[in-house]
Amino acid sequence: MKLNFKKTGTGKPLVILHGLFGSADNWFSIAKELEKDFTLYLVDQRNHGDSPHSEEWNYEVMVEDLKELIDEEGLDKIYLMGHSMGGKTAMNFAVEYPERVDRLIVADIAPRYYEVHHQTILEGLNSIKLDQIKSRKEADDQLAKYIDEVGIRQFLLKSLGRNSEGFVWKINLPVITENIEEVGEELDSDGKYEGPTLFLGGSNSNYIRQEDLPDILEHFPNYQIEFVQDAGHWLHAEKPEAVIQEVRRFLN
Repeated sequence: MKLNFKKTGTGKPLVILHGLFGSADNWFSIAKELEKDFTLYLVDQRNHGDSPHSEEWNYEVMVEDLKELIDEEGLDKIYLMGHSMGGKTAMNFAVEYPERVDRLIVADIAPRYYEVHHQTILEGLNSIKLDQIKSRKEADDQLAKYIDEVGIRQFLLKSLGRNSEGFVWKINLPVITENIEEVGEELDSDGKYEGPTLFLGGSNSNYIRQEDLPDILEHFPNYQIEFVQDAGHWLHAEKPEAVIQEVRRFLN
């Protein structure tokens, strides 16, 4: 699958993978601050953003999507960073193709299995009748019946696009809904990535826990962990300057 991506900057290639319900656009503000140091590849993973939709959606195929992209771009070794679902893709890629990754950054996710916890979001998104709404305000009003937080609704509605016939989802909502358990799958590999690895968590998030450390060590023996203070799971949106500082420190 040929993924959509945006390329900017100069220097060593840094590929960034977004999380569930996200897109490459989520990383634009951080990319602007890093483009003097790196050539950035902001990638839409399959069934998200402007990348193609597919009935097949799991980490195995997302890893191969990424390999196809970096092969076609002629990239030998990359810096690789992923957030949440993108972090799981990045971890799977690094243990499968360790020779292609120079350094790895995993943002607020661990290798373990995560129980499905997006039911309310999916119910809210699926409740929006795209053929009946006439404005984004109407979509937001409907979503507000399920999700109180304005910031989360704004993030989710970035995936609401328009064509000549009306509103459409950029995400493949039916496939994501049907296969949501795939996003929580553990890193199912005996492989190791022994290159430098940064696990970057939010201090207010519970996605990386003390009990995750043995599992992290097993797959990523050359790891370090840093926590962005006063940040939750969407640390790059909540504390972008701190994330930029950690990325620069680790990669330089």
